[in-house]
Amino acid sequence: MNYTNNKRILTRSALVLAILGSLAGCGSDNDDTTVPSTTKPPQLSPAVGVKMTGSCSDLLGFQYNNTVISSATLQEAGTLTVANKPIGAHCLVKGYMDQRVSPVDGQTYQIGFEMRLPIDWNGRFLYQGNGGTDGNLVPAIGQVGSGGPLTNALHDGFAVISSDAGHNASQNPMFGLDPQARIDYGYGAITKLTPMAKNLIKAAYGKLPDRSYAGGTSNGGRHAMIAATRLGDQYDGILASTPGFHLPRAAAAQLYTAQQLRRVATDENDLSTALTLTERKVLAKAILDRCDALDGIADGLVQDVEACRTAFDIHKDVPVCSSTRDGTCLSSEQIDVLANIYRGPVNSAGQALYATQPFDPGLVGSNWASWKFESSVGTARDPVAVGILFQVPPDPTVTQNSRQFAFNFNFDTDYPKLSATNNVYTESSMSFMMPPDELNLDKLRNHGGKMIVVQGTADGVFSVDDTQNWYDQLLQHYKNDAKGTAPGFARFFRVPGMNHTRDGIATDQFDALTALVNWVEYGQAPDKIIATARGAGNPSGQVNTELPQDWAPDRTRPLCPYPLIARYNGQGDSEKAENFSCK
Repeated sequence: MNYTNNKRILTRSALVLAILGSLAGCGSDNDDTTVPSTTKPPQLSPAVGVKMTGSCSDLLGFQYNNTVISSATLQEAGTLTVANKPIGAHCLVKGYMDQRVSPVDGQTYQIGFEMRLPIDWNGRFLYQGNGGTDGNLVPAIGQVGSGGPLTNALHDGFAVISSDAGHNASQNPMFGLDPQARIDYGYGAITKLTPMAKNLIKAAYGKLPDRSYAGGTSNGGRHAMIAATRLGDQYDGILASTPGFHLPRAAAAQLYTAQQLRRVATDENDLSTALTLTERKVLAKAILDRCDALDGIADGLVQDVEACRTAFDIHKDVPVCSSTRDGTCLSSEQIDVLANIYRGPVNSAGQALYATQPFDPGLVGSNWASWKFESSVGTARDPVAVGILFQVPPDPTVTQNSRQFAFNFNFDTDYPKLSATNNVYTESSMSFMMPPDELNLDKLRNHGGKMIVVQGTADGVFSVDDTQNWYDQLLQHYKNDAKGTAPGFARFFRVPGMNHTRDGIATDQFDALTALVNWVEYGQAPDKIIATARGAGNPSGQVNTELPQDWAPDRTRPLCPYPLIARYNGQGDSEKAENFSCK
């Protein structure tokens, strides 16, 4: 692990930082995090590992408000693996919180969780945010970003919690009929589980976690954004990967995409007929022709996203079919549809309802296609989320024909339902799903906390421009702040060509969690994160079969903190990150 090496390299610095950290009163979970207005945030001290004090079965007796521990069992070393490496022995604790019977639908709800507590603990806690509509108890291993992981938080010695966010799989998606289940899905689960998990850690190890982290991808990235805003004083590090932090808007944008694609689909029951893979390759080539070399080298990646916005014009730079679609061109109607999709949804008054998206060649990826063509109309995805989870009042009939619901969604009359409330649903989805006061990260910043946000530029569902717009506003918000500007505690990294959370035509294997730990605990601000392609022989065992044949299977690139981009230095092997600089 990188930070293990860092510990050896930086022993002296770490000791100094530990002393400074303790002097600053920031070494424990219970410290007062108030900082005088003129004081720079402190440097947090590194976590200190300890062994578990008792046995797993001892944790069956753990007591906390409205919490039931249903099992606590020892998992021997090697029971779980990552990249063919054994994960150490740990206690697997399962339980639930806040069991209740809904007055709305009569269902029994509870916040189910599992926690994995290493016998040899590194002093760190990770809240693992999970994806989609939750409802499943995903193993608490702390895999919180990138494709083909080579490690995870549990392997590295973190105590990790995972939850179903307040409902089980059999209650999906109808849990949206219960107002409290909506809130637990949005922010209630993480708010309630965080203090419980820390107390369980204290019961297991005799101390609270030295350092607490929250991370996840997709909806899990949204959970991390929730932690950064609602619980900023309870977490030291936030890793928001591909965050769907404006999820209701993004889900509605997917319905707009479906409506647009329907216009040019030869079969409305198969939206991929609107833009075949062959046609997507025509579009990708047109983007590459205009934008690939803007970063100093033609390598199949568009690093200079901003320059590409003006260099590429879909109405001018794509071959237009003179008659029938034959796979070598796009029809003028297809071009108009794509221009609309990448601009984002609008109502009849022309008001933008979500964000733009940058044109990126990663749209040839099957992950991108599945979000655009299947999830936008699917029974388990966006129409159902909008109809049952996000709008007031919910419309349970959406499950009968999600495709028609998507096609008929009205952006003048239906979209406002995402912000609506009534006597039963007193919080709108814009309130329970999105971070409150999303530019105010004072609680996180003031006690020395740090945040890394990562997203692919070819994300098929959550717009990278939406995340970028937020970060641009964050830069402005903290521009003249005496305690420091935004890059001092929050950095945003774009991954060229990457689809939603992973895949696409991209170097999508990277370890942002280690970068975050090094920043939080050792003061090493990430000026780049090295990312690798997952070609043949990738040690994760997860090969990206869609990568171009002319790429080295282990191509590396630096991911750069926005607004910097990776530029080729002009000499040296272009397959290696060392020959690129963030400029």
